[in-house]
Amino acid sequence: MNEYEFELTFKLPQGEDPDQYFSGLEKYCSDAMVGTGQAGYMAFDFTRESASAYDAIVSAVSDVKKVIPKASLVEATPDFVGLTDVADLLGFSRQYMRKLMVKSGTAFPSPVHEGKSSIWHLSNILVWLKENNKYEVEDTLIDVANINKKFNLVKELNQVSDEIQDNIRELIAS
Repeated sequence: MNEYEFELTFKLPQGEDPDQYFSGLEKYCSDAMVGTGQAGYMAFDFTRESASAYDAIVSAVSDVKKVIPKASLVEATPDFVGLTDVADLLGFSRQYMRKLMVKSGTAFPSPVHEGKSSIWHLSNILVWLKENNKYEVEDTLIDVANINKKFNLVKELNQVSDEIQDNIRELIAS
């Protein structure tokens, strides 16, 4: 058994008061800190023991849905990050992370969004750091980031029709 740390953010059903869920959440999510910062949303900061990151995250989503069946997952983190986020997470300076990125050229993982503030999937950078630069990165962190990436991708993919998915797959495969 390993301990996995991750955060899940859910959108609540329209107009529902989050306070009504706290007693049920205590039963199923006692290993999470629960926050209600933005109206209509709840965030869960989990530290869950499980045999795998997948099992930990799946069971956490399932437990939240037991109490709030109509809640919809907004994001599983850590996943989307900038260079500063990665540097902070691993104890590097942002400048050092940027140096690693620039020095590696096209070998560095491609961002999900490139612009003034580029965004990457954390798992892609962690695997690259571990495999190419011999940095010590905790396997549990890589596992959590990888599963969160998959949750976030599937969540977004559910908004795209099968026909469009098939057409895009054909275009990018060739």
